[in-house]
Amino acid sequence: MQHSHYLPERMGSATISPTGRFEAGSFQSFTLVYTAGYFGIDDTGSLKIVHRFASDMGRPQWSDPSAPNYTTVQASNGAVLEVQYDGKRNIRPWDKTLFIRVIRGFLREHDTITVCFGDRSQGSPGMRVQTFCEPTFEFRVLADPFATYHYTELPVQPFIAVVAGPPVLWKAVVPTLRHTGQAFRLGFKAEDRWGNPSDQVDGVFTLRSNRPIQGLPSTFAMRPGEHSRSFDNLSVSEAGEVQIEVLDAAGARLCISNPLRIAGDAPLLHYWADLHGQSEETIGTNSARELIEFARDRAFLDVMSHQGNDFQITTPFWEQLNRLTAEFNQDGRFVIYPGYEWSGNTGLGGDRNVMFMQEGRQIHRSSHALLDDLSDLSSDANSAKDLFDALKAEDCLVFAHIGGRYADIKMAHDLRIERSVEVHSDWGTFEWLLHDAMEQGYRIGILANSDGHKGRHGASHPGASLFGAYGGLSCLMAKDLTRASIFEALRKRHHYATTGCRMLLDVQAHFDSDAKLYENDPKLGPSDISLVRSAIMGDILQADDETVELRVHVVASAPIERIEIRNRLAVLETWRPYTDAALGRRIRVIWEGSEYRGRGRQTVWDGGCSLTGNRFERIVPINQWNLDKQIVQTGPDSLSWSALTTGGFGGFDAWLAEGQAGVLRIDTPLVKCEIAIADIGREDLVFDAGGIGRRIRVFRLPDENQHQQAQISRRIPLQTQHDNALYVCITQEDGHLIWSSPIYVIP
Repeated sequence: MQHSHYLPERMGSATISPTGRFEAGSFQSFTLVYTAGYFGIDDTGSLKIVHRFASDMGRPQWSDPSAPNYTTVQASNGAVLEVQYDGKRNIRPWDKTLFIRVIRGFLREHDTITVCFGDRSQGSPGMRVQTFCEPTFEFRVLADPFATYHYTELPVQPFIAVVAGPPVLWKAVVPTLRHTGQAFRLGFKAEDRWGNPSDQVDGVFTLRSNRPIQGLPSTFAMRPGEHSRSFDNLSVSEAGEVQIEVLDAAGARLCISNPLRIAGDAPLLHYWADLHGQSEETIGTNSARELIEFARDRAFLDVMSHQGNDFQITTPFWEQLNRLTAEFNQDGRFVIYPGYEWSGNTGLGGDRNVMFMQEGRQIHRSSHALLDDLSDLSSDANSAKDLFDALKAEDCLVFAHIGGRYADIKMAHDLRIERSVEVHSDWGTFEWLLHDAMEQGYRIGILANSDGHKGRHGASHPGASLFGAYGGLSCLMAKDLTRASIFEALRKRHHYATTGCRMLLDVQAHFDSDAKLYENDPKLGPSDISLVRSAIMGDILQADDETVELRVHVVASAPIERIEIRNRLAVLETWRPYTDAALGRRIRVIWEGSEYRGRGRQTVWDGGCSLTGNRFERIVPINQWNLDKQIVQTGPDSLSWSALTTGGFGGFDAWLAEGQAGVLRIDTPLVKCEIAIADIGREDLVFDAGGIGRRIRVFRLPDENQHQQAQISRRIPLQTQHDNALYVCITQEDGHLIWSSPIYVIP
């Protein structure tokens, strides 16, 4: 129905050379030869060579033969060809299109059109291969021999394998909270420069812990072909903080694990989740089975959900997804939920994610836009309100998402099942969605996931495409690793969200007198109540006290830059772990925000800065995920950069030769400013640029910050006119953000 199926065997053939395995993100040259079939190609007939939406292969260009991605196209019989490239000229997910039209002449059978992607004959380094792994990366060819603009896919498609490069970054992953004597897993992997787990690791490694760990080997070996290694059934017999170092054969430290707390008695444990990702059956990369295996075995997740765009999920694929979740779900080891992304148009409510407790449930799609089978059209829920009505009897949960479309939770929200909002994903950071919820008086939790399209669920590097951020993770606080306990944690908003780091966060409210803890939101009707003196993230309580003590305990995965203590939309305090006296020669320049809420939210910050009366000694980029966008020191007193944001932030730290001397001038399309270095202190200097939180901030830091832990206690006055939503937002120096779900103290 989407393309013609008329005699594909007579539409020609295509080959690619060379074939084989090619490193992700490398520059190569590929020659694709299309050989016309029986019908040839008529005058004004055309070809499409298409790639997936998710691919970030270099964009073909034909204007500069010495530059990357130079592409040439020729017909063997001299026919004149028109060549265009458009990222949206074919049916998704194969929408990135090199379009070739015969505009003078025609092709007979056996005539050829030759396309050289990355033609190196005049100095081009070649075509940049996509930055993530795919064993069958297709150059999919569609032909229109009759000039009808109704295309037929060739029956055999040329492809290459895109594989990981050599290791540059090492990671050791452990849980963040376990009981004494309880078994846990250590995961270890090395990633290439684009975040792919490398299979080129070869060596012997030493494991060293700050506490005795039962079952931990002292050394281990990895050989080429292995992407990761897991060590199961580890345990610690005494309470305390645990971190594990990995050393190479020479004794140099490659990495240190995220923090792990061993507790003698903890009512809820921590389980790490990415509840949103897609595979090639919709708009992602690699199969759903491969996505699940990556999440479990290479990202070392505890919990996940596959969330494909509903208008691309066929009934057979929905049934397959349900079989996969039933197969892979293993209580105590790995929990996976069946679900889908309800992808309604923005004007009808925008994106939502639906997760079912069990398999075998009806999918209520936003539309059948890309589906041939209309037999279940009556089950569609075209608006968010229709969706909530359709799910009212289901054992399910919904969270609001911002992708290409954004969730309009002011238009539609159902507190029975929509318990959380997703404030971060590969698409960017969207705190304004949280603000929408607070303005409406909703009692929601905060999640972060990836919505990854590149097959790296739970470790979702954004690559070099329009995705502007590393994918997020959510830490779910549950009694145990079972579907029932994890679902309960999500229903009660017992979780916190990060932009991809794993760290330990504990936020509690303590009352002077008994407070009423509601088992469920009282807006839903009568609820069981218990009397308590303390509460955790996500709890809803009623208290007679005029103040509450908020206690925050952080064990971060990198030094802490700041902690914001918030009540609803207000920042009550910005806490930093250092005083003015500790500030040194290091300044931080941050650009952040987005153009607006929709698809065109990208904000370009290309520009530079210069110093007079001082010089840069060292530069460290922040959140520089796209390696195509670099910060370059062009002289001792000048920098230039290429950068964009999609709601989150990027920037750099600069260590200056002199701490107080000179003037800094920043020049970008949106902000131009001049700052005396002596005026840069601990507090942000802010230069607004409109949009949504779009601005540049400049402030000073200690030359070296060792503070990775914090314990804060604050007495918070309680408002009586509306809910108190008490939560924190933590910024780590490495650029990661962490949000606790609010504790709701209601009047």
